[in-house]
Amino acid sequence: MADDSVPLTSAPHRRKRSIVLFAAIAAGLALIVIALYMLDRRGIVSIIHRPANEAIIRWFNDPASRAALTTTFTEPCPGYPFLVPSAGLVGGLPWNAAYGPYNTLRPHPGIDIFGDGAIGSIPVYAAYDGLLTREEGWVSSVIIRHDDPLQPGRVIWTYYTHMADESGAVSYIDGRFPPGTTGMPVAQGDLLGYQGVYNGGNGAPAVGLHVHFSIVRSDLFGRYLNEAVFENTLDPTPYLGLSLNDPKSGEFPLRCLPPNS
Repeated sequence: MADDSVPLTSAPHRRKRSIVLFAAIAAGLALIVIALYMLDRRGIVSIIHRPANEAIIRWFNDPASRAALTTTFTEPCPGYPFLVPSAGLVGGLPWNAAYGPYNTLRPHPGIDIFGDGAIGSIPVYAAYDGLLTREEGWVSSVIIRHDDPLQPGRVIWTYYTHMADESGAVSYIDGRFPPGTTGMPVAQGDLLGYQGVYNGGNGAPAVGLHVHFSIVRSDLFGRYLNEAVFENTLDPTPYLGLSLNDPKSGEFPLRCLPPNS
């Protein structure tokens, strides 16, 4: 007896089943990504990176705890080149940023140093000798070009931002560095400005008082790359001499690592 029906294992049916399976897997992955992002402050990421997250929560909810959480250095850690550029809770660590918009899928490109005091009163200093630039239109940011002390011949940059009031109308960058400044020599420890709360304006989410600090790679011509891209930044640990990337460490204030051999 002839059978002209299409068997269940025909090629069109297999293709259709594969498409449905692929769509289901893609939808599941999308839900996981959304869950990680939405739970960033209180869920999965908070559990993975609990110590640093708890310190930040304490900092903002219990001001009396701040003195015990504050890291302050007036000179670089022994054996390391960079000065920690401001005083406060060193949070938002590169692989340990447990608050939005950062998470394990969107790592934080630097560190945040949360100061204890009035807006515009906590000094920010140059981490290392170099040439400072403040682009036209930069309300709260400066960037400094350095010869890399850990890799001679390489150009790196240190970036400092959020140094303005919430609206951006008042900049807390030192008056020596007006917009348009290019290649001005600065020395380690020179005052750059003061911590602020500016986050871009135009209805951007408010941020607590702090300065964001990162070490930025350069392109082949020595120009700084986009700091907001995590891959364009360097781990600050070997430059500052602080244990910045250990998610199990809950010890604050941060202390200097043993000197490099």
